Amino acid sequence: MKLQRLFIPLLILALFWAAWRAWGWPGVAAAGGGVLMWLLLHFTRVMTILKRAADRPVGWVDSAVMLNARLKPGMALVQTLAITRSIGERLSDEDAQPEVYRWTDNGGSSVTTTFEGGRLVRWEMQRPTEPEPVAGA
Repeated sequence: MKLQRLFIPLLILALFWAAWRAWGWPGVAAAGGGVLMWLLLHFTRVMTILKRAADRPVGWVDSAVMLNARLKPGMALVQTLAITRSIGERLSDEDAQPEVYRWTDNGGSSVTTTFEGGRLVRWEMQRPTEPEPVAGA
């Protein structure tokens, strides 16, 4: 298990411990209210992102070039969904690691992303090939 997955729960436990030491049960109640507010804000953000993504076609993005420019290694899948406002077209098997998704724009350009453990590790942009000009035309 990665240390990052333990960081937030340990931070919350430390907050509750500090609140208990400083103010007793009223401090624990205040810390609990703060943690609950943080969880509700996070849940609302994720639901808003998924609602926006559900209203658009799967695997479609306004501009693949702009998506390619905005991607950064280590981004979470939820952050990518917020940028694209669309659920990506799944290219990998269900529950398989790494997860591979593709977003395509109207011009035929597409960005294929690879996520391992829910984090972006690499991406590749494909542009449609231009047809060869016909001689004498």
